[in-house]
Amino acid sequence: MSRVMAIDFGMRRIGVALSDPMRIMAQGLETISWNGQDSAYAIDRLAQIVKEKDVSVIVLGKPSRTDGTVSESEEKAKLFGSLLEEKVGIKPEYRDERFTTVIASQFLRQTGVSGKDKKKVVDQVAAEIILQEYLDMHRRS
Repeated sequence: MSRVMAIDFGMRRIGVALSDPMRIMAQGLETISWNGQDSAYAIDRLAQIVKEKDVSVIVLGKPSRTDGTVSESEEKAKLFGSLLEEKVGIKPEYRDERFTTVIASQFLRQTGVSGKDKKKVVDQVAAEIILQEYLDMHRRS
């Protein structure tokens, strides 16, 4: 069975998580740093992961506003998703990611991870949360 990849999209860092081949558990893979402008590097790295890890589903976090209106960040995430789809041929499934980074930060703080170490992995953990929710939802249905 192929894997599912989740992306916690941000304008400085992109967290990436992968499922196991059985699609039961999510695990953080890496954080891609980028400048928020030139997406070619980030898209190329994600395309490489898709190919190397046999990814057939991409779940992209969509930073929605709590009032339901579309934010600038959400528009950028959708544009990024379109560029990624052009590159890899997989249409991303969008998931609400409103509080995942906050939850990830709290989790890391509770486990004693802070400072530079936290910055390196918080986006990966947020991607794990997005992915695990997706996997759990699809396992139940």
